[in-house]
Amino acid sequence: MAPAGHRQRRRWLRPGGGGTRRLRLCPGHVRRPRRLRSGPGGATGPAAGNGLAAVLPGPAPASPRPPGPLRPRELRAPSGSAGAAAPAMPVPGGGQRGGSRRWPGVRAWLPVLRWLPRYSPAWLQLDAMAGLSVGLAAVPQALAYAEVAGLPPQYGLYSSFMGCFVYCFLGTAKDVTLGPTAIMSLLVSSYAFHEPAYAILLAFLSGCIQLAMGFLRLGFLLDFVSCPVIKGFTSAASVTISFNQIKNILGLQGIPRQFFLQVYEILRRIGETRAGDAVLGLACLAALAGLQVMKSHLPRVAHVEPLAARVSYLIVWTSTTARNALVVLFAGLVAYSFQMMGFQPLTLTSSIPQGLPAFRLPPFSVAAPNGTVPFWSMVEDMGVGLAVVPLMGLLETVAIAKAFASQNGYRIDPNQELLAMGFANVLGSFVSAYPITGSFGRTAVNAQSGVCTPAGGLITGALVLLSLAYLTSLFYYIPKAALAAVIISAVVPMFDAGIFRTLWRVKRLDLVPLCVTFLLCFWEVQYGIVAGVLVSGVLLLYSIARPPVKVSKGDVLLVQPGSSLHFPAMECLRDAVCSHALAASLPRSVILDCCHVSSIDYTVVVGLAELLQELRKHGLSLAFCSLQDPVLQVLLSADLEGFQHFLSREEAERCRGAEPGDGGAAPYTSTSESSLLPTGLIQ
Repeated sequence: MAPAGHRQRRRWLRPGGGGTRRLRLCPGHVRRPRRLRSGPGGATGPAAGNGLAAVLPGPAPASPRPPGPLRPRELRAPSGSAGAAAPAMPVPGGGQRGGSRRWPGVRAWLPVLRWLPRYSPAWLQLDAMAGLSVGLAAVPQALAYAEVAGLPPQYGLYSSFMGCFVYCFLGTAKDVTLGPTAIMSLLVSSYAFHEPAYAILLAFLSGCIQLAMGFLRLGFLLDFVSCPVIKGFTSAASVTISFNQIKNILGLQGIPRQFFLQVYEILRRIGETRAGDAVLGLACLAALAGLQVMKSHLPRVAHVEPLAARVSYLIVWTSTTARNALVVLFAGLVAYSFQMMGFQPLTLTSSIPQGLPAFRLPPFSVAAPNGTVPFWSMVEDMGVGLAVVPLMGLLETVAIAKAFASQNGYRIDPNQELLAMGFANVLGSFVSAYPITGSFGRTAVNAQSGVCTPAGGLITGALVLLSLAYLTSLFYYIPKAALAAVIISAVVPMFDAGIFRTLWRVKRLDLVPLCVTFLLCFWEVQYGIVAGVLVSGVLLLYSIARPPVKVSKGDVLLVQPGSSLHFPAMECLRDAVCSHALAASLPRSVILDCCHVSSIDYTVVVGLAELLQELRKHGLSLAFCSLQDPVLQVLLSADLEGFQHFLSREEAERCRGAEPGDGGAAPYTSTSESSLLPTGLIQ
């Protein structure tokens, strides 16, 4: 029995807590992060054997990678009360925060309050290491993605820190990092016309649209963008962005940005290649590829290994993780050496203004040679980009967040992600940022570094700010060929060649939106995305308008729709019934088996009334069976003349679709439409 001073005291929470019990430890006991469970026997804890934590000197913590600190305790159903709401998240070491108890809605809008009260000092080391690793990757990528967006390099850095700070407070995924990406930079290039003022205003308006969608809970709109459209767009973007950087690898100037013109001009001017840029660019590509392969084959080192082995692993792991920064640093040193010798065979990045960006309103007008372009004209110029940019930004972020949330055992809220994205873009526009979104590459670095909470983003944002404040004069010596190599190595994995083979094997019809999106994105990105969504929508509507209808012939005709019935499908159902029931040599009554029909609309009810009337004119009957409750309620409310319903198909077949009334075969006379379909039909 433990001494009195170290006994554990247990107390029950207030009623309504679902019978959940909380353990309260006295001073002297160490409160360790507990493993969260998704259900009976479904543990979702830290990944076994976190590689970075295993090599750190000193005693290993009990839980080197805490189990999904963003996963709120409210998501767990307490034992014995499935689905009941659990008590508020306890504060480490004692009772609950009064603010969370008084204003539970605050925690719904500020996810930081779900993990900050129980933040452990053991997590700080991993968050700091992850933030530093992401920052080393973010700075060179920011400079490179500004080139993709057609903007001066400093705008890539301006866009890289605000999202890190905002997402720390509003994001629901511990791994996601926000900032400029290749795809978003490509979209900005298409809609901002290489003008910083347009890019900043686009960020502001995109953020406002994302905020409105978040407050209106419109995250479900992402469900209408199909996987083939996404794959087609990302694969085309990979090819477009990579080829756009070939000119920097070869040191060519004056190459147009339109893809087909780029191909023509590069092939025509291949003889003008600058040897220095080409050699350095190819060397950087080879180095990045080699470091990537080295990281993927790097074996984990157990904590029991000697200190020298663990330190060596840490050095190699850090080098391969920060490979972008290392390659850019090496290239910069080469360019600086040539500069000191008075000979420069490399094309360098232009000068970057030193210092932090001013905090000011985004530009709502822009000066032009023939006057001032007002706000509404700028909006008209951006056109469909105001829909494509916020939607694709959210789509990219949510897809990345869902992937890593599933991998690491926590859940995200798409509507909260909308709010986080919206605030990040709106506030970013006040510091001259262009639209940002979640970065897959940097998020992967974040997760592999063992990040525990979004607090790692604070370190990343601070590192970007330090670079802007003190290092911009050194960025002048970064060769464009090195930045081009960084971009190409980042976007090449986005090309999914296997998706074409997979869809050919699984469902060939989905190749249509994939190929339409992929091909048209080479012409204009917006045309490819819009066309792909439209083609997917047409295929979806066609499946609704032409549902599968199974017809079985016997003494009576059994017709079984394979899905719900909506107004485009009524004509298809009517043709199927009439062609088999009336056109046959021996007309027969019809049983409509509705076991797969979960909903119908007003137009279908009108069509069924007309079908009943037409069959009655030929001396036949139409009986319904296996109606689900919502469908039965609608049909009963319609008060259809001659409506017959049976609980099962067997009962309907036994009655053989008996005629309504007294069994006479007199032609049926329809009632008026107002009595057939009363006003209160649609409920």
